[in-house]
Amino acid sequence: MTQKKRGLGFNPLLGLDQSTVDAVLNREPGNQHRNRNTVGESGIVHVAIEKIVPNPFQPRTRFDESELEELADSIRQHGLMQPVILRQTAHGYELIAGERRWRASQKIGLQDIPGIIRDLDDRQVAALALIENIQREQLTAIEQARALARMRDQFAIDQNSLAVMISSSRSHVANLLRLLNLSQGVQTMLEVGDLEMGHARAILPLAENMQLKTAKNVLRLQLSVRQTETLVKRLLSQEATTTPNRIAKDPDIGRLEAALSDDLGTVVQIKPKSGGKGQVVIEYGSLDILDGIVDRLKVKS
Repeated sequence: MTQKKRGLGFNPLLGLDQSTVDAVLNREPGNQHRNRNTVGESGIVHVAIEKIVPNPFQPRTRFDESELEELADSIRQHGLMQPVILRQTAHGYELIAGERRWRASQKIGLQDIPGIIRDLDDRQVAALALIENIQREQLTAIEQARALARMRDQFAIDQNSLAVMISSSRSHVANLLRLLNLSQGVQTMLEVGDLEMGHARAILPLAENMQLKTAKNVLRLQLSVRQTETLVKRLLSQEATTTPNRIAKDPDIGRLEAALSDDLGTVVQIKPKSGGKGQVVIEYGSLDILDGIVDRLKVKS
């Protein structure tokens, strides 16, 4: 996934000043450290490393140990050139950005590290953590999806605003959120990098009990996205021929399914029956996602 590295679209949405954005995205000078325990002209203060806790909104769930060791070696030789970004809490400090630097500094036994203190609320902290990782292309598709869903559900941010925030399109955000309707096993494959987003999207139309088996076959056979799409169509066709009295889907119903899926950020199926009756099936991956769907249905009503 290629993102436009502007990092500016979310400022008006979240009330962030440009100096905070620059600091998080490493655009603020960080190599002119002032006296310890004081804030100099650069706004940098040295903070005891034991008083810092991780960002609770950190979307990144995995940190490569070999990369941390390389960073630790660099800090050992050259010092920590870029300060971390922090906010003050009742018991110390909480990371906003720079968790890799903090972890690597712990590995080499540093007692304190340079930081820039910012007064931000939870929504701003969650947004900045997501933006920092996306800008540096450090998140898997499923990590991005979970972070976006958390912001959508916890802070009531709609898909259009999420798209502006990460300098992307609404359709891309909707496609990411749909990944959360995959079975947990397939989500794990995405998270560890065994499966690409294109393959995962192709597998989405399958029933949950078929998704993981299909994903493993895709990996074993090293299928391309196009080949995966062909495989899924064949599986769906086989399922259709074994299901009695299946009614062919009207193209208008297909378009309505797509529109509802976009609005709700999840997979919606319309299953017509005879006599003008039918069912609308809304899929969800967790109770939190279900709560978010219900909230959006209430708004539309």
